[in-house]
Amino acid sequence: MILTVTPNPSLDRTYEVPSLARGAVLRATGDRVDPGGKGVNVSRAVAAAGHRTTAVLPLGGAPGALLAELLGAQGVDVTAISISGQTRSNISLVEPDGTLTKINAPGPELTPTESALLLGTVHGCSGGARWIACCGSLPRGLEPRWYADLVARAHEGGARVALDTSGPALLAALPGRPDVVKPNAAELAAAVGRPLSTLGEVLDAAQELRSLGAGAVLASLGADGQLLVEEDGVHYGTARVPADRVRSNVGAGDAALAGFLVAGGAGPTALASALAHGAAAVRLPGSAMPTPADLDPEAIRTTRDPLPDLLLSEPATP
Repeated sequence: MILTVTPNPSLDRTYEVPSLARGAVLRATGDRVDPGGKGVNVSRAVAAAGHRTTAVLPLGGAPGALLAELLGAQGVDVTAISISGQTRSNISLVEPDGTLTKINAPGPELTPTESALLLGTVHGCSGGARWIACCGSLPRGLEPRWYADLVARAHEGGARVALDTSGPALLAALPGRPDVVKPNAAELAAAVGRPLSTLGEVLDAAQELRSLGAGAVLASLGADGQLLVEEDGVHYGTARVPADRVRSNVGAGDAALAGFLVAGGAGPTALASALAHGAAAVRLPGSAMPTPADLDPEAIRTTRDPLPDLLLSEPATP
């Protein structure tokens, strides 16, 4: 069983539009509502892959009730703590070429009591979990060390921890030695405080995070693939997705983390699974998560020898 923790979940409303024009009335060609938040998406992808998963969430108001209902319909067990604030709603606008414009609401502010209850609930639900995936931004009211406390409690219970967050929350959690962290290129650049323009620079930055406590680093590089840096070596992979097949990259990184975890969470096989899940997700509308039938293993290429001089198509800056 894979347990996910999303401290700031959302309802994700996605609209497909012909193009964006500031100040104009836009007529959507398609729309959908999905449960949102990084950990929520990981649970959805794990469930779509046929594995057990529980999502621990702070939920409030009508949006929170709808989110729990939608997750249950997708085979995700939900353990919710009731909060006084209202679960946020995010909006995504997707153009035909896959360009995404996203508006994320700040979300509710958790009280100290709600924060402690959420942490205790995770600890109480973690028995039997192979992995605990701690994902996303922290809502108002939670200090950057909140994830660090969660990592420590998870390890005390014998679970492995995958952490997908950024900024001060990521840096504060590293001394607790999360088993794997999954930054994208921009988050990795911010963590080390310097721009990243080549695959070699990404590798150096990932090794720096490992020196600070991360057991492994799975770096998502968008169209440039993914880099896995772990104790047993370095692996690099890419996924072939024709431009005309791209529909939305919302949740693609979360699908990749789910693919990584369900395949064991280490080594080239897990990296290939992450690539396949992420590539399948961008071919789906909104933040839909792929099923095994959506995966295309033939589109995946992995190697143990990354090309250090390979230029990133989108250099990352702090």
